[in-house]
Amino acid sequence: MKHRRIPGRRAALAGAGIAALVTAGVTLQNANASEPVNPAPQPRLLSAPAAGKLASGLTGDLGAGAAGSYYDARSKNLVVNVLDRTAARTVEKAGAKARIVTHSLAELGRARAALTSDATIPGTSWATDPVSNKVVVTADRTVSGAAWAKLGKVVDGLGGTAELKRSHGEFKPFIAGGDAISGSGGRCSLGFNVVKGGQPYFLTAGHCTAAISTWSDSSGKTIGTNEQSSFPGNDYGLVKYTAEVDHPSEVDLYDGTGRQITGAAEAAVGMKVTRSGSTTQVHDGTVTGLNATVNYSEGTVSGLIQTDVCAEPGDSGGSLFSGSSAVGLTSGGSGDCTSGGETFFQPVTEALSATGSRIG
Repeated sequence: MKHRRIPGRRAALAGAGIAALVTAGVTLQNANASEPVNPAPQPRLLSAPAAGKLASGLTGDLGAGAAGSYYDARSKNLVVNVLDRTAARTVEKAGAKARIVTHSLAELGRARAALTSDATIPGTSWATDPVSNKVVVTADRTVSGAAWAKLGKVVDGLGGTAELKRSHGEFKPFIAGGDAISGSGGRCSLGFNVVKGGQPYFLTAGHCTAAISTWSDSSGKTIGTNEQSSFPGNDYGLVKYTAEVDHPSEVDLYDGTGRQITGAAEAAVGMKVTRSGSTTQVHDGTVTGLNATVNYSEGTVSGLIQTDVCAEPGDSGGSLFSGSSAVGLTSGGSGDCTSGGETFFQPVTEALSATGSRIG
């Protein structure tokens, strides 16, 4: 995130923390699905944030008939998975495209619960993939022997609701870390500037604030102290500004400009997103999964956004955004920005709600 002092001079914030960069595979195939037989009304053309909002509303309207959704960036349509034609008509009336699938969200939820109960093994992750209508389970290279056999047995027992993938990377935390912020022991990236009770704060990763309590800029000047931190379980931290530095609601694009952030949006599978971080700067990608669970060695984090955006140590806590909307805070991933990789993000909407803050 780009910071400017009141005279307009950019304040480079240097940061510290632990960036847990992890990998996960997503299957983008139309398994267990078929298009409705009868011609459907023409779906509405939507932006990704608008599609996410519509998807959230339809999930409530459909109740037990909901089976997930994703954004088709090429057609600019929201695609909603349903179980029957009655639910399909509700979706089509709302302006989305209906797709009849086999597994309900409740079934996928039971599969996730079984994985949590029987397969919470360090080096594994799982996420709901609405395109394949399955829970995709990924094991990193450290999962072998008895642990791999146990994981395979659990996944096999879930039948068609889950599939197992192997990652060549390793789920591990990294110390390092929009703009950099630092503290004793490491560096992280600032996520988004926010306001709480009329006072300026910023959001970053919870594994950063769990390790570091006071934050400084590149000159060593203290600029903020932690107010709230959640990790594991979640991965967000709220820091209160304690110094007179400008705190615009924008993200550093590392080309001398910033992207104005006007609000927050729910992620949708298929949404085109951009990440800014202090190590690898700006990279683009797509949301590939929602409600991801990652079993770090430090503990399990759930409810994450899964993407194919690359990241490296030090990008932790950095901004994930779509257009002018804040979407996520960098949590973890694997790979690098030379060969590629995948990264998980804490949803910003959840962090704002939990901390009582707002984009501003």
